[in-house]
Amino acid sequence: MTTHTHHTPSVNAPEHPARLQWAALAPEVYKAMVRLDAAARKGLDPTLLELVKIRASQLNHCALCLDMHSKDALAAGESVERIIQLSAWEESQHFYTEKELAAIELTEAVTVLTDGFVPDEVYAKAAKHFEEAELAQLIAAITVINAWNRFGVTARLAPGHYTPGDIKH
Repeated sequence: MTTHTHHTPSVNAPEHPARLQWAALAPEVYKAMVRLDAAARKGLDPTLLELVKIRASQLNHCALCLDMHSKDALAAGESVERIIQLSAWEESQHFYTEKELAAIELTEAVTVLTDGFVPDEVYAKAAKHFEEAELAQLIAAITVINAWNRFGVTARLAPGHYTPGDIKH
């Protein structure tokens, strides 16, 4: 005899309102950030760039940027598996190339700055996989996503409304 359990549809928690619509209130800063972001991404592999943006956003708990960059990565052909494993990249290194791992590790060092510096071995590993100009761009891209994360987290911007192809950062 089979018994069926009736499930009532679950209701999600309410979306929290943004604290501040900072982009509308500081439009020149927002426009400058968009230009800075565009300049920082030049010459970088788009897939690697999305992995970097997702990892920094995970570390900074920026839900808006996680939503945006996960969707952008998927739209660009990134696998769900690699996006999911990114938060545990040290235990799932075989999902990524050595170059991607060097970029992810550098992203963590620049984002967290726990000891107030980027360790020499982390920088050296990245320098081994990236030519100097590309490394400078990568450092810029990591710095820019960290700035975006700080706007998103502080203003408490809600995730879930982004569609790939919208204005990116």
